Amino acid sequence: MRTQPARDALAVDSKDVEERLAAAATVLKATYLHPYQMHGSMGSSCAVADVEGEKATVWSPTQGVWYQKSTVAMLLGLKPENVHVIFRRGSGCYGLNGADTVTYDAAILSQAVGKPVRVQLSRKDEMAWENYGNAYVIDERAGLDAQGNIIAWDHESWSPTRGNRPGPGTPGNVVTGFLAGFSPQPFTPRSPASSPTAYNNNANAVPSYVAGNVGGRDQGTGTVKSERVLTHTIESPFWTGPLRSPNRLQNTFAHECFLDELAAHTKADPVEYRLRHLRDPRLIAVVKEVAKAANWEVRPSPKPAARKTGVVTGRGMASVLYEGDNGYSALVAEVEVNQDTGSVVVKRFVVCNDVGPVSNPDGLRNQIEGGALQGLSRALMEEVTWDDQKVTSFDWRTYHTLPLGFDVPKVEAVLLNRPDQEATGAGETSITVAAAALGNAIFVATGARIRQIPFTPERVKAALAARG
Repeated sequence: MRTQPARDALAVDSKDVEERLAAAATVLKATYLHPYQMHGSMGSSCAVADVEGEKATVWSPTQGVWYQKSTVAMLLGLKPENVHVIFRRGSGCYGLNGADTVTYDAAILSQAVGKPVRVQLSRKDEMAWENYGNAYVIDERAGLDAQGNIIAWDHESWSPTRGNRPGPGTPGNVVTGFLAGFSPQPFTPRSPASSPTAYNNNANAVPSYVAGNVGGRDQGTGTVKSERVLTHTIESPFWTGPLRSPNRLQNTFAHECFLDELAAHTKADPVEYRLRHLRDPRLIAVVKEVAKAANWEVRPSPKPAARKTGVVTGRGMASVLYEGDNGYSALVAEVEVNQDTGSVVVKRFVVCNDVGPVSNPDGLRNQIEGGALQGLSRALMEEVTWDDQKVTSFDWRTYHTLPLGFDVPKVEAVLLNRPDQEATGAGETSITVAAAALGNAIFVATGARIRQIPFTPERVKAALAARG
């Protein structure tokens, strides 16, 4: 990914990072890897189409009914006003599954035979040809002063893209539209990146601990003034699209694990070290509240004199202001690690959320619990695999998610009600911090740092073998 032509962008750039790193007492760096992951809807996608001459009616589970109208018209050579799209509930996808492509399948086939057609994808066809969540390679560097404080943070990432949801005129963003002769939205490399003109942390590429200064104003949540965030988007060999917490989960995994590594290097408590480098009062509040609710034990990481065999326990935490302005969340994870087998069992999540005014506490808790569990599945199990010819993770034996009947960890939700603030999102807050908290908990328990998702038993055992 590092060698491909890229579309480069700078989110923040204080223009003094190299100088500050050169003057630092210590410079630490690490690379974090996140795979392609799939939506993997429990039921495969289904649609019905009835094309009669110059008119078409389709029944579709799409998330973009209006765009289905214009793109189906393009595929069939009809006028958009002659296409009627009727939404019907289908498999949930948290982003983009096969709903759009199967709608195109049904429409093209119905036009060909002049009769109503129902298409339901096979499990293999859905999983091998859906638009996957993005893979990532992320390099983090930080400079510390003699007291262990962060004085510079440098983030550089690479991520592939191809297609997306079909927009108003891009049916080629999914595989059926492409096979019908339409191109995906164009990819144009651009390098070098120009200086940022506006602050935007929608993808959470900017760490929570830097100032986020663009246009002479600090708009981030942290205190570190020397900052650079450079992203490289490359063209993907696979179809990609939004998967719950797209890009934000991957970036936060790297940021929060790296912050934990910096705290461990300075022998500081991970909660105290976070608070030392935060300035946003609401992000500070969720960190403090989750530590209180979890009865956090103040101490450096990892556990001193941890046993090298058998089952050990640990707790880790992570926090984020989702999308830079759309919900505050902090999570503490408690894990058991079997050092003989490499298996990780999550016993407890404690999550604190601030989404502004809480109008439906039960609904908010449901969002928190569901996000944490999906984050657990993605952190421990989920990864798209392939060989030199094809995708090889195309069913539930080859693509691994939490199975039915698994031991559900206890999930405790702490809700901060802010009736004087604007309402923000909750559906993608807890999932964004789950993987980082789990990685940090494994480190606390074992002293082994794992920088690649998912934390499979094989990767855990390799990290345990490599630890000092």
